[in-house]
Amino acid sequence: MTADRKRQVRQKFLLGGIVVKAGLSKADRAFLLGGLTELARVIPGSAEHRRLRDIGEEAFKAPLFDPSSPCVEENSGWR
Repeated sequence: MTADRKRQVRQKFLLGGIVVKAGLSKADRAFLLGGLTELARVIPGSAEHRRLRDIGEEAFKAPLFDPSSPCVEENSGWR
């Protein structure tokens, strides 16, 4: 396996882990892609970007996804 291929495999593995950490491992693929497409439209450095990054930072610290966590807002625009 080439070094470039190893980097690609590692990147996919890490991104898959993020999906699992978020509690979305059983989510519909189209839903996931739609959500990621919306996230890609968030302007880096904007208030929304900082808000979402803060939520992510807290989620990385948590042992498992907890939908009752105060950092996860119900109906926070994921429709």
